[in-house]
Amino acid sequence: MPSIKDIARKANVSTATVSYVLNETGSVSVKTRAKILEIIKEMNYQPNQIAKSLKIKKTKTIGVVVEDVTSFNSSEIIDGINEYAENHGFSLLLTNMRVLKRLGQEYSDTENVKKLAAPAINEILNKQVDGLIYIGFHTRDVTGIIENDKIPIVYIYCYTSKEEDYSVNYDDHLAAYESTNYLIEAGHRNIAVISGLFNSNPSRERFNGYYQAIMDNQLIFDPSLIKTGDWEFESGYRLTSELLAAENHPTAILAMNDNMAAGAINACKDKGLSVPADISIVGIDDREFSSYINPKLTTMRLPLHEMGVEAMKSLMAIINHDRTVQRNKKLKCTLIERKSAAKVFN
Repeated sequence: MPSIKDIARKANVSTATVSYVLNETGSVSVKTRAKILEIIKEMNYQPNQIAKSLKIKKTKTIGVVVEDVTSFNSSEIIDGINEYAENHGFSLLLTNMRVLKRLGQEYSDTENVKKLAAPAINEILNKQVDGLIYIGFHTRDVTGIIENDKIPIVYIYCYTSKEEDYSVNYDDHLAAYESTNYLIEAGHRNIAVISGLFNSNPSRERFNGYYQAIMDNQLIFDPSLIKTGDWEFESGYRLTSELLAAENHPTAILAMNDNMAAGAINACKDKGLSVPADISIVGIDDREFSSYINPKLTTMRLPLHEMGVEAMKSLMAIINHDRTVQRNKKLKCTLIERKSAAKVFN
């Protein structure tokens, strides 16, 4: 195998100059750098990554801690992280905390999650990664779960209350605002909303987006059209049944996730109503089943893959001491028009 000395001899430069090119450090002219890179390619030189890591104190490896890989959001986020890492010469070490399997409905208990996180984080840190990405399985404040002051970290699908921390999420407020506007532009004026539990930040942000759209379009805000669900199919079914029992039932329903939207569609069918001829329904998430149910669900697609890409991009910038990195990125969702919503024809 050729060595740095062999490359330096052929390029008629010092070994230090070759090292500068390999490590992307030092001051080397464009012409000399190009010459050395060409010789490296010709000689099929393979650097000793372990020795290089010890010298520059970087392993080009990123730790990824996932709260639960079975969560619908995880795979696309991980794929985005992997894509950007692969394109920039980084490798990943993945650890799955299996929060849902281990804690069940106690997943909201920060102390219990912290106990699961500690060994996962320690395992990653012991492998000398350059940075860490933490993927939550639902959007919430995870302050205190990770005690870290050793390496850069970016949170995805979750956030902390610490001003110095970095996170990448999607814009709940804008997603609900645009969904409601979409229904208003289709001629709907009597739009109900089925919210998730109001102890969650996504529920509050999505409701605020709905409310802003109602106000911006100078529609009457009717509290009787607001129902609070629990993100599950059954609550979407039950609350839609309540809405339809009213004398002047809504012409459209914004369900704050696709599970509840699917429940809403079933409730309408059981009441003898046609979706979307009699009532329009829009969801948020774009879960896989959304394109299989009948009618296919119009919904807001979460930018999961893009979130993974942006988190990796941010982490690399932080590692390289870029002080311009945005601390709390929120990406835009995309409306996916299918068959569950239609214009109102008077």
